Amino acid sequence: MSNEISKPLYHRHRFPGAVISCAVRWYFRFQLSLRDIEELLFERGMVVSYETVRHWCSKFGTHFAHRIKQARPDPGTTWHLDEVFVTIGSEPYLLWRAVDQHGVELDILLQKRRDKNAAKRFFRHLLAQYPNGPRKIITDQLRSYPAAKSEIPELAGVQHVFVKAAARVNNRAENSHQPTRERERRMKGFRSLQRTQTFLSCFGPIRQHFSINRHRLGAVRYRTQLAKRFASWHRFTVLTQNPSTAF
Repeated sequence: MSNEISKPLYHRHRFPGAVISCAVRWYFRFQLSLRDIEELLFERGMVVSYETVRHWCSKFGTHFAHRIKQARPDPGTTWHLDEVFVTIGSEPYLLWRAVDQHGVELDILLQKRRDKNAAKRFFRHLLAQYPNGPRKIITDQLRSYPAAKSEIPELAGVQHVFVKAAARVNNRAENSHQPTRERERRMKGFRSLQRTQTFLSCFGPIRQHFSINRHRLGAVRYRTQLAKRFASWHRFTVLTQNPSTAF
């Protein structure tokens, strides 16, 4: 891509876009703190404060995650929805998450309640991004889901399957909470509602972009798939050079 295209994205930043995009990828892809990334950059000759890395992740993470979601194929026709409690500061919140049958995260939404209005808000949030909607939704037995679904015309013909507590291991949304829990422990908890919403909205798409089922692939095929993911990441982040040459 030309410099005319890359200039607006990284304009007025002291470091090259390759360095910035690499730092953002490290933060959302791996279990690294901001200070960890500060150290990794320093080892490579880049003197950057962890606050600068925080600024990069806040500014560019949303943009990169949006580009990833735009480039995805249409989501599957079966959506798994689930909610889990997270603590932000000292307050409990519900993290609502939807994934398709392939395990691709569609979106997340933090809310204070788990009532009908909260479920309805989450349905609307999803349909605003995926207007075609699903053919089937799978949820736990929370009554808020059918109550909200009955009031949304776009979901009138959608099949609703309830998963019993003993069968939750089959619910992809339930399993999709695990990376968030791991990251929550690494970050020693979440502290701000807005920052947590922004972080998790970026964390899912960026992490999943590089998350390949390694155990199902041979070494050659795995590296081929990973190279394709990196090539598309370079397009999403508007890079004009190989990141390794920027250090």
